[in-house]
Amino acid sequence: MGKGLKRISLLLVIVILAVAVAACGKNGGSKVSVGIVLPTKDEPRWVQDEQRFKDALKGTDYSTEILFSQGSSAKEKENVETLINKGIQVLIICPQDGAAAAGAVESAKKAGIKVISYDRLITNTDAVDYYVTFDSVEVGKAQAQYLVDHAKGSGEPLYLYAGASSDNNAFLFFQGAWTVLQPKIADGTFKIANSSEAEGLKGKAELSRDEMSKIIGQVTTNWDANEAKNKAQTHLTAAAADMKGDVAILAPNDGTARSIADVFASDSAIKSYVVSGQDAEQASVQYVIDGKQSMTVFKDVRSLVKDAMGMAVALLEGNAPDTTGSYNNGKIDVKAKQTEVIVVDKDNVKEKLIDSEYYKASDFTGL
Repeated sequence: MGKGLKRISLLLVIVILAVAVAACGKNGGSKVSVGIVLPTKDEPRWVQDEQRFKDALKGTDYSTEILFSQGSSAKEKENVETLINKGIQVLIICPQDGAAAAGAVESAKKAGIKVISYDRLITNTDAVDYYVTFDSVEVGKAQAQYLVDHAKGSGEPLYLYAGASSDNNAFLFFQGAWTVLQPKIADGTFKIANSSEAEGLKGKAELSRDEMSKIIGQVTTNWDANEAKNKAQTHLTAAAADMKGDVAILAPNDGTARSIADVFASDSAIKSYVVSGQDAEQASVQYVIDGKQSMTVFKDVRSLVKDAMGMAVALLEGNAPDTTGSYNNGKIDVKAKQTEVIVVDKDNVKEKLIDSEYYKASDFTGL
């Protein structure tokens, strides 16, 4: 082959490679259909969600990339920017901080991306298109109703704990719980043991956001098991004798419930306790079986993931997703898809969690 032909052949190869690279960048390769941002890898729930989201897209023509914010709103914003650059069309995001996430999703909205707030609502922005959630108010009501149904006599000490004040869900859980507990505080069934703010507001059936904030500020666990343990120890150390005996404990989730339960179980002046939880974490299910935690609110995240990914696929295909309600995020009413919640205790744990194949019987002892 002559030098001229070699040059032409080489040029053709270069052109073909350039076209192939450009096509890859445009139509495939690193391009992602659905970007997902989850709060942390340090809690089992979110690691499990990661795999469930991946499984939910199997058999479709769509791809996903899942990033974790590790408790940092700055990292969360960086993750969103990374996904925007990957060409995502839909963003599913569970915010670390509902208000702080507004800036991140506004960037996505400007890029023409549909935004789905997942499990926790992003607040004070019009850049959220949809919200997929368990009915958080109903979760709080279910936790509180369990305490009411298992109250012993009257004047029973009630210890209140809440999630993080930066998480809108913490307010919704508390709102639901207060709806059920307040009448029973007012009629003397319960007496508040650990919050002067709640004591001062015990006559009010409906609390404003600011009033709830004052109570939550006193009893927040920040969703952190160690903080919950320290707070419970402080409260029991300060408690008078008439604030012990048989007690009721509103714990916001399973991680905090186990820590709080351990503290109360170690105090010889506590005769018995009823403690709430939520998420049906494996460790807490074992606690329920062992009688260390009274109940958990089972939120089948398989259904939540399915609803979120179903909504994303509908949007990718140009369809309007199904919704069942709406939530005001401080700026707009966000259309929402709500998923059912189930109360689980020792009596129905096998039926709800083993027979439904959420867990295997071999995951536990004492069943």
